[in-house]
This record gives sequence, structure tokens and C-alpha cells, in this order.
Amino acid sequence: MGEIGRRLWSIALPVLPVLAAEPIYLLVDGIVVGRQGPEDLAALGVGALVLLVLGTQMNFLSYGTTARAARLHGAGRRPEAVAEGVQATWIALSVGVVVVAGVHASLGPLTRVLAADAEVAAGAADWLRVAVWGIPCILVASAGHGWMRGVQRFRTPLVLVAAGIGVSTVGCVVLVPGLGPAPALGLVGSAWSNLAGQVIMAGGFLGALVMEHRGSLRPRWTVITHQLRLGVDLVIRTASFQVTFAVATTAAAAAGVDSLAAHHLAQQLWALYTLVLDSVAIAAQSLVGAALGAGLAAHGRALARAVVVWSVGLGVGLAVVTVLFRSPMATLLSGDAEVAGRLVVALTGMAIVVVPAALVFGLDGVLLGAGDAAYLRTSTVVAALVGFLPVLLATRHFGWGLAGIWWGMGVFVAMRLIAVVVRVRGDRWVVLGAETPVRRAPEGAPA
Repeated sequence: MGEIGRRLWSIALPVLPVLAAEPIYLLVDGIVVGRQGPEDLAALGVGALVLLVLGTQMNFLSYGTTARAARLHGAGRRPEAVAEGVQATWIALSVGVVVVAGVHASLGPLTRVLAADAEVAAGAADWLRVAVWGIPCILVASAGHGWMRGVQRFRTPLVLVAAGIGVSTVGCVVLVPGLGPAPALGLVGSAWSNLAGQVIMAGGFLGALVMEHRGSLRPRWTVITHQLRLGVDLVIRTASFQVTFAVATTAAAAAGVDSLAAHHLAQQLWALYTLVLDSVAIAAQSLVGAALGAGLAAHGRALARAVVVWSVGLGVGLAVVTVLFRSPMATLLSGDAEVAGRLVVALTGMAIVVVPAALVFGLDGVLLGAGDAAYLRTSTVVAALVGFLPVLLATRHFGWGLAGIWWGMGVFVAMRLIAVVVRVRGDRWVVLGAETPVRRAPEGAPA
């Protein structure tokens, strides 16, 4: 395997269960709610999409904080690296409060736009009315993941995530159908279970931060401003994902409730796959950031080469498993034969796309570790607007269903793959020093 490969996996392996825990829970959640009927499952799909968009839109709190903290850690400035987490947490709490207020003000119209069926839209609104209160907790946990990854502290997040997901899973299994003396809350029981687990995780990350950080906990506006500048590029990049995924949901909804329910399950499985791939990317981000912070350019390049090898190998493994077991997986995940049949179509597309996507994720991690967010912003936006979105709009218009959605995903991934390979083969991403580059001109990005 080599020393670099061993180091990469020594980080990726403990990160993997942390990343996989949430989508595994969401799959369990979908299975439990799906037993209540396809309408409830479709409503969960719409509500979970909104929560996913809101939570992941602020992923700069983890990715951006990791990039900044890793460089400081590599330069031997661990206290400053931890202090990045304090400021990221202030951002998380502030943004979280605003988001909760905004969602409650627009709840009905929001779910009606995403769901073609009125009953599904009403169910999604009921679910979100409770679940959205977890957004500040999600963002606090995201900031916690960021600084801990930056200083290469990986066991604590594993414990905290396991505790939160454990509570959510037990709550879902008990409260949705009403086992024993528990009330049968149906779809809303899923929302309360989500919220309980998120509160536990956020409390754990806050406690760990207070124990590690020895300085002032007050906001430092200079650091917050620098984080937000890096965050702008990451927010725009993430927004391009979310817009296309939202359009994909409307395309699935236009094909009927069964297609929407199958699309929700496929989304959750794809989220699991991508987070498995992201374990290598996060390890790369932490190690590349530390290497560049320590002034070790050659080591950063060697890490990038190792990431290519291991990411592709992981992608091939996932593709083979998906091809061989797509029919049993579809039957297991869905309690309805029509939904299962449509899910097989999505799983076939997933198997084709996952190998190039694995390489994209790995090289994204390298460039994020280098702080090259501006380039990733531009290349991702172009791929979404020029590649993915037109195929999705055509899918909705012509009724291509889930097959059309995954053709669009294939185009999106191919365009991003070209962009990141071109960038990593050059020199512009190799910037040394403890300070993270912010808003560098994205020269060389596809136009």
C-alpha cells in the first residue's frame, strides 16, 4: 500500500462510518415510513430534500473550516486551528436561526412547488414543521467536523455521530408505527426522531470545542470574515448541486408518486455512496492542507496521486456491488412492487456513474485541501447549468423519468471530471503556507 496510502486510509476509515451513518439512518427512516404507504414516503422525500438542501448548503462550515484548520495544524499552530472551530460555530448558530425563521415563513408554498400531489405536499409540510428546528444543530455539527478534521481528531466525531444516529433510529422505529406504549405518530414521528438525534450531536460537538479551546469564545470578526470569503465560493458551488437536485425531484414527481418515492430511495442510497467516496476525499483534504501548510509541495502531489488510485478502486467496488444486487436492493428498500421496479432503473444508472464520480470526489478533496474553492465553484456551476440542468428539463418535458435523471447525472459528472483532472495536472493549486488562499481567479476553468 505504501506509507502515503496507509496514512490516507488511517484517516479515511474512521471518517467512513461518520459519513455513512446519516444516509444509512435515512434509508432506515425511508423503509419504516414507506411501510405507512407510498404517499408518506413521497412526502418524506420532499421534506428530506429541503432539509438536505438547507444543511448541505452550509457545508463550507465543514469543508472551509477543515481547509483553514489543516493548514494551521500543518504549520504547527494547533491552538489557532481549534479557534477556527469557535468562529465557525458562531456562524452556524447565526445562520441556523435565520434559516429556521425563513422556512417556517414559506413552508406551504415551498412544499407545493416540489410536490405535484397536494396530499404529499401537506405531509411534507407537517414533517418539515418539526424537523427544520434541527438545522442549527446540523450546522453546529458541521463546524465541529471541520475543525476536528483539520487537527486530525477523528475518534470523537465517530462517538458523537453514533450517539445521535442511535437515538434517531430507535425513535423512528418506535414512534412512526407506535410500538408498545409509544404513540403512533406516523410521518411526524420521523421528524421528532431526526430532531432528537441532531440535538444530541450538536451538544456533543459544543462540549468538545469548549474543552479543547483554551482562549476566548467571543466572536472574532476578522476570522469570521475570512471564513465567509472562502465560504462564498463553496456556497455557490453547493447551490449548483442543490438547484439541479431540486429540479430532478420535480422531474421525478411529474412522472408520478411511485417514481417520486423511488427517486427518494435512490437519492438516499446515492448519498450513502457519495459519502463513502467522500471518506477518501476528506482524508485528502486534511492531509493535503497540512502538507501545503508545512511547505511540502512534493508530498502534496504524492497525496494527489494516491487519491486517484484509491478513489477509482472504491468506485469500481461500489459499481460491481450495485450491478450484481440491484434487484434485491430495490425489493429490500421498497415495500411496493411498482416503486421497486422504478428503483432498479435508478440503480442501473448509479452503477454507471459511480466510477467517474469516485475520481471527481477524490480530486475535489485535493483541491479543497489546497483552498482552491474558486476553481471548483466555477467548474461545478458550468457543469450544472450546461450539462445536468438541460437534461433534467428535457426529462421533465418528455417524461423520460428516472432514466433521464441519471443520464443528466452522467453528463454532470463527466464535465466535472474533465475540470478537476486538468486542474490537478497543473501547478496553480499548489500554494504553500499557513494562510488559506481565498477567491483566487479561476483561470483554466471550463467556460
